[in-house]
Amino acid sequence: MLKVNVKGCESFVDADKYESYVNKALAAFDTLQSENGAGNDFLGWKHLATDMRESVLDDIESIRASWIKKGVDLVIAIGIGGSYLGAKCVIEALSHNFARQLKRKDAPEVVFAGNNLSEEYLAELMDLAQERNVACIVISKSGTTTEPAVAFRIVKQFIESHYGKKEASQRIVAITDAQKGALKTLSTQEGYKTFVVPDNVGGRFSVFTPVGLLPIAVAGFDIRALLDGVKKAERALSVKHPDNPAIVYAAMRNYLFSEQGKKVEILVNYNPKLTYVAEWWKQLYGESEGKDGTGIFPASVNNTADLHSMGQFIQEGSRVMFETVLHVDNAQRSMVIEYDKQNLDQLNFLAGKHVEHCNHMAELGTRIAHIDGGVPQIEVAIETLDTKRLGIMLYFFEFACGVSAYTLGVNPFNQPGVEAYKKNMFALLEKPGYEEATKAIQERI
Repeated sequence: MLKVNVKGCESFVDADKYESYVNKALAAFDTLQSENGAGNDFLGWKHLATDMRESVLDDIESIRASWIKKGVDLVIAIGIGGSYLGAKCVIEALSHNFARQLKRKDAPEVVFAGNNLSEEYLAELMDLAQERNVACIVISKSGTTTEPAVAFRIVKQFIESHYGKKEASQRIVAITDAQKGALKTLSTQEGYKTFVVPDNVGGRFSVFTPVGLLPIAVAGFDIRALLDGVKKAERALSVKHPDNPAIVYAAMRNYLFSEQGKKVEILVNYNPKLTYVAEWWKQLYGESEGKDGTGIFPASVNNTADLHSMGQFIQEGSRVMFETVLHVDNAQRSMVIEYDKQNLDQLNFLAGKHVEHCNHMAELGTRIAHIDGGVPQIEVAIETLDTKRLGIMLYFFEFACGVSAYTLGVNPFNQPGVEAYKKNMFALLEKPGYEEATKAIQERI
């Protein structure tokens, strides 16, 4: 299924102390499985794949088919945080690196908006929309979150002006609350097809709801295979045992944090397709554990590229970090290094070897060097980067996140600190109802 290897931490670990963290992780596992811990009203993500109704998947696939029939070749997915990162990481991980340059048209291109307030980004998105056949997926529980609401207002007006209001209702799909909120009200008024953001699933755990599944399916990927992987991971990780990969991962990262002072975890990949998996992971762990004055800071690097930039710091900088390496056993494409008669680059010793073999040796050599330099290494390994195994990996990180946060002693499923910037932003924008806050903050600047 998926393997977690912590041998790269052995030289940093006191066996007896580590055993106590395994026991803490096992207790945290019980808390997660019994569903009696803090935030237990947000545990719907645990069984999304097994509880998924066939009719929902049929509806998702029906939308994809109808948009392809209309000639749609650009879908703008609007959302922020977990409302876009899950879909983005799956699409990036499964896509051909150069699909756009090759102008492949087997599925619409999915692009993302509503995750920033950059005027240039939105203006340039509209430049693209002018040249394409456009549909839109808007994702918001309330419909009033500033970043996606601003983007949707602009995209909605564009679609209505280009295709008419009646056709716009067939080109806009909303994923929102089942009964209330601005987006739900608008969807009812305009006749948009809607899917529900489950009340018991937080945004960063929502990739296996329609929030993630609809953009992934529209982009041309097999969501049933993705969910098959999730089901497999759910079964495997539900077994209480010290060798359970989620327990191993949670125990070791908490040991390194509490006993070794490793305050930073760097997620490392050796395949650029995994770049956005790391971005999704950073939100998942940062928002779940970074509270109450504690938590491991999640960071990421893309190797081997970042070995020529961040590599120096990781090797010899402050000893505050450990690394979790995403290892993929087998590449899905084959590329062999050829013999060159002149051998000016002095690489004929690699002739006949696969590029991925060299990649693995770079990974192994780096891990050994970093261990020697004082950086513990955890490995999370999958056999190959395909749809099913990607589902396994993402569910593993979700489940392990719950175990790890409970081991740390925090509520994995709230994010009270996220609201602080919003209050300041609304005050600075002079939003009605924020008059006193506006006055107070203007006195500070």
